[in-house]
Amino acid sequence: MATTTAEQTDHEQQVHEKAEQALGFVPNLVQEIAGENPAAADVYLSANGIIEEDGVLSPAEQQAVILAVSSYNDCHYCTKAHAVAGQQAGLDAETVETINEGGLPSDDRLKSLVRATRRILGKRGWLSDVDEAEFADLGLERPALYEIVTLAGIKTISNYVNHIADTEIDDPFQG
Repeated sequence: MATTTAEQTDHEQQVHEKAEQALGFVPNLVQEIAGENPAAADVYLSANGIIEEDGVLSPAEQQAVILAVSSYNDCHYCTKAHAVAGQQAGLDAETVETINEGGLPSDDRLKSLVRATRRILGKRGWLSDVDEAEFADLGLERPALYEIVTLAGIKTISNYVNHIADTEIDDPFQG
């Protein structure tokens, strides 16, 4: 069932309020998605909120994965936004820069997460038993791998929207 313009406007306002509550402002990305399809923006924000709240990875680990996905997908907006978010979550500037440039962080846990993220993306999830055993030896069991897949899915939404819309980077993300 198609929504009316009034319903879409109400939903768009609800999404803006959700973003404001979660992020302290309404990023250009959310404005872009909500202006075209509030349901898609709502899914994006809801999924982010759930995994941030209930995921098995720490906030810094999640940001390392998100940066790896965003740099893999060459998203100009998300690499900037998550450089800031990553530092707020505890990643140092060198780690953020290293991940965004395609390198591996010096921290062993973050290095394993970034390596796993890139392998999952490169293999489109088709990890072999050898891959899984290697990651398990590094402390990345299926709960962590599934969270990487989840974060990759969420970030692919924003990465691809930004590619389509050429979303302007918000002032708080300028560095």
